[in-house]
Amino acid sequence: MLTFLLAVLFSSSLATSPHEDFLHCLPLRSNDSSSISNVIFTPHQSTFSSIFESTIRNLRFSASNTPKPLFIVTPSTTSHIQATIYCASRHGLQIRTRSGGHDFEGLSYVSRVPFIIVDLVNFGSVDVDVENRVALVQSGAVLGELYYRIAEKSSTLAFPAGTCHTVGTGGYFTGGGYGLLFRKYGLAADNIIDAQLIDVNERILDRKSMGEDLFWAIRGGGGGSFGIVLSWKLRLVSVPKTVTAFTITKTLEENAIKLVHRWQYIAHELPNGIYSSVTLNRVNRTVIASFSSLFLGDSNGLVSLMQERFPELGLVKQDCSEMSWIDSIRYFGLIQNEPLEILLDRNFKSPLTSPYYKAKSDYVKKPIPEMGLRGLWSMLTDEEAESAVFGFYAYGGIMDEIPETANPFPHRAGNLLKILYNVGWQEDDNVNSERYITWIRRVYDYMTSFVSKSPREAYINYRDLDIGTNYENGHEQASIWGVKYFKNNFKRCKDHEFTTFSIALPQFSKLKYHNSVFSMKASNPVVMVPAYRLLIAEIYVHGWDFPLHLGVTEAGEGEDQICDWHCPSAIVIFTHRATVDGLGDTIRVSLTEPPEEEIDPCRWMVNLGMTAAQLQPGVVGFENID
Repeated sequence: MLTFLLAVLFSSSLATSPHEDFLHCLPLRSNDSSSISNVIFTPHQSTFSSIFESTIRNLRFSASNTPKPLFIVTPSTTSHIQATIYCASRHGLQIRTRSGGHDFEGLSYVSRVPFIIVDLVNFGSVDVDVENRVALVQSGAVLGELYYRIAEKSSTLAFPAGTCHTVGTGGYFTGGGYGLLFRKYGLAADNIIDAQLIDVNERILDRKSMGEDLFWAIRGGGGGSFGIVLSWKLRLVSVPKTVTAFTITKTLEENAIKLVHRWQYIAHELPNGIYSSVTLNRVNRTVIASFSSLFLGDSNGLVSLMQERFPELGLVKQDCSEMSWIDSIRYFGLIQNEPLEILLDRNFKSPLTSPYYKAKSDYVKKPIPEMGLRGLWSMLTDEEAESAVFGFYAYGGIMDEIPETANPFPHRAGNLLKILYNVGWQEDDNVNSERYITWIRRVYDYMTSFVSKSPREAYINYRDLDIGTNYENGHEQASIWGVKYFKNNFKRCKDHEFTTFSIALPQFSKLKYHNSVFSMKASNPVVMVPAYRLLIAEIYVHGWDFPLHLGVTEAGEGEDQICDWHCPSAIVIFTHRATVDGLGDTIRVSLTEPPEEEIDPCRWMVNLGMTAAQLQPGVVGFENID
């Protein structure tokens, strides 16, 4: 699991009716009990399916056998979100947060465990302050709404983000977010100056109150990992009134492969004010290479630059189109013939992707030789490649100057380009989906020797579960995918995500011992609650039927004794590093923090143990533990 477990998960043997209890809990917990009932949708309602499917952008995950949420909550107030977090945690349900629904693997609306969706569709306001060059954007807004509101007020301000206008800002920003202006101004995440987040304890935090470490983590560390971000404060950037774009296509007979090879040596060295990409795809059985650029200036300046740097392409002024920045979004989003108001249509079906697809990504440090490009080109002639697209996106510019550690997104200096591999198919061919997925895996394998190594890097917003999940062997799996997405930043991200902890059952058989004693000591209450939850989550995932007993000791008062090896069923949590708080190789918790931080979670755990003891004759109750 790449997302942070906001909710406590526990086996059915320890819960009676969490689904009903969750529904009963919400109005009791919300400050607006009368309105929250209007934003809860259950599978029994006729509107449930349409709401669930409204922003599924990859129909691979709309199949009848895809796990569905138990409930969908479309909050309209922050208290609705706070109540949902509390009640989901209280009653053992995981939360998936959905902004625009563009997660490549559907992780904003699919889970393997009982879950609910918090759909932020009602959190979509955009407020642009031209004088201070900032925008306040709620996480449910899509990029098109942000762009439209900026253009309403200024023709010389913009925001560096992507070209697919239906992408939700909430998920996009948390993955970094690159676009047409990233070589000039960096990623979207590089231009976030504040945020408002609700954490697992229902606290509403801004940059100051959450602290710089957490603020660092939410800007590129992956959507859903650290809480629910309500809104973002963005720094707007300057653009000229006139920008220029071009797209030139070349076939094999027009030396396309040689031109792509040459482009790799040139594009990352171009001035910051130009975006450059090449896409390879098939049109009417012919494979073509499309060279595209956006230049922050007029056509004369662009033609002069390209004739100097890349004369082989043969660009002339007639190939260029001058436009405003906002029109460049439509141009590269392939919606140039649509009215500007199309940017406000969050339900528009983008032509950039097929209805069903599988995608992967790579980073390239050295130019791919012509031989390698020829092999890739030939794969586009395969039957499965009818709707396949390979996108090459030049890096360089300011991306070479921003440190890898500026935020979790690490793919900065040293990269010539990023590659997106995408294969799509239509509904009537979905029965053959595995054939397409196998094909793109074969493409990915073929590219191994031409791309980054140790690790083979990947872009978190192009999520690819083939490179690893946390479903089993959490820490080991996280170590595989984590370094690919975040490189050396993974360790710092891991300090904020507790999904990388794993639980060991030392030398004991669960068939012989069914009591489990859990003792923790930690000076940091932020560690304690997620660790408790992870213990129960692991019990759920592994199907253990242990009732849970909680042992709590005073700090420094024989904390190891309660879980010494004379306790035949001790379970300990290992962090696989020095520990979060430096107190040893296990996380322990003591009652040394403010009561509001520790007493309630401890009492809740004790109640679980007592309930289990009552349900299972012969199990020793909490009060009888030595």
